[in-house]
Amino acid sequence: MFKSFLRYKYKSILILISATSAIASIFLITALGNGIISMYANMLKTEGDIIVMQRGVADTFFSDVNRTLLNPISKIEGVSSAQGVIVGAGAIDVVPIAGIYGVTQNRMSNYTLIKGTYPKEGEVVLGDNIASILHHPKTIDLLGTPFHVSGVYKSDIGFENGGVVITIEDAEKLFKKSASFLLVTLENIDQDSDLVVSDIKHISKDIEVKSTSEFIDNYNQFKIIRISSGVIASISFFMGFLAIVSLMSMMINDRRYEFGIKRAMGISKTTIIFHVVIEVLAITLLAFSMAYGISLILLEQLQHIEKFQGYLSGEIDRLLFVQLLVGSMTMAVIGALIPALIAARIDPIILINRGQ
Repeated sequence: MFKSFLRYKYKSILILISATSAIASIFLITALGNGIISMYANMLKTEGDIIVMQRGVADTFFSDVNRTLLNPISKIEGVSSAQGVIVGAGAIDVVPIAGIYGVTQNRMSNYTLIKGTYPKEGEVVLGDNIASILHHPKTIDLLGTPFHVSGVYKSDIGFENGGVVITIEDAEKLFKKSASFLLVTLENIDQDSDLVVSDIKHISKDIEVKSTSEFIDNYNQFKIIRISSGVIASISFFMGFLAIVSLMSMMINDRRYEFGIKRAMGISKTTIIFHVVIEVLAITLLAFSMAYGISLILLEQLQHIEKFQGYLSGEIDRLLFVQLLVGSMTMAVIGALIPALIAARIDPIILINRGQ
C-alpha cells in the first residue's frame, strides 16, 4: 500500500517537510501566546484569590489603586492577607526593557532568594536571568535612578525571573502611582469569594473587584493575544497546507496509470480511495509527530536563551494538540480525496492511456 511513497519519494519528502513546517509553526505560535498568558496569570494567582483594580481601566499597567485600602480590606472577615503590587517596565542598564515590580513587604517572600537579602528603600533584587545578563552588578539604574543590588531571586515565572523587584514605596516614586492592583488572599481556599468581593466593593466606589480566575478569563489583553496568535497561526497553517494540497493532488494525478490498472483488475473504486486515504493519513501522522517533537524541543530551548530573559515560554495544551491533529488530518485527506474521487470516476482505459 505504501510503495507509492518510494516511487514518488521526492514528492513524498516535500509533502512531509511542508506538513511538518506548517504544523510546527502553528504549534509554536499558539504555544508562545498561551505561555505569555499563563505566566502573567500565574503571577496574579500567586497569593491572590481576588484582584482589586482601578475602576474603568482595562489594563493593569494603567491602573492606580490607593494602597490605604489594604488596611480595611485585610480586616474583612475571611481575608487572610492583602498585598499591593506596582507593575511597570523600563530600561535597566544594557537591557532595553524589563519588568519592574514594586511590592509590599508581605509579598517579598514570593520571590525565592538564592543570594543576598530582600530589598529595602533604595535597593533592588534581580531575577536570576537578568542578573546573568548584567553579570551580577552591585548597582543598577532604574529609569535614571541608581539602586543598590541587595540580592538575586529565582522565579518559575519568566516575566518575574527576567525582571527586578523593589519596594512598593520606591516603585511609587518611579511610576507616580500608589499601586497597580491589590491581591487579596482568602483564609480558606474553598470558601465562596463572592461575599468578600461584595464587602471590598463597598469600601470604595473607585475600584473594580473580581476573583482572580474571573479577571483572567475576561482580561482584554489576554483576548487580544489569543486572537492575534490564532489569526497568525491560522494563516501560517493554511498557507502551508495549500502547498500540501497541491503536492498531494500532483502525486495522485501522477498515479492515474496505477489507478487504471487497479480498476482493470477489478479492484473497486471504494478500495482504491480507501488506500489513498490511509496513505495520506500515515504521512500526515508522521509529519504531525515530527512537528510536535520539534516544537517541544524549540520551546524548551527558547526558555534558556539568555537574550529573551525568560519571557518566552510556551504551552501545548491538550485542546491545541487535538484541534491541530484533527485539522491536519482533515486538510491532508481533502487534498488527496478530491483528485482520487475524480480519477476513480474515469474509465480505466482512459486512465491507463493518460498515465502513459
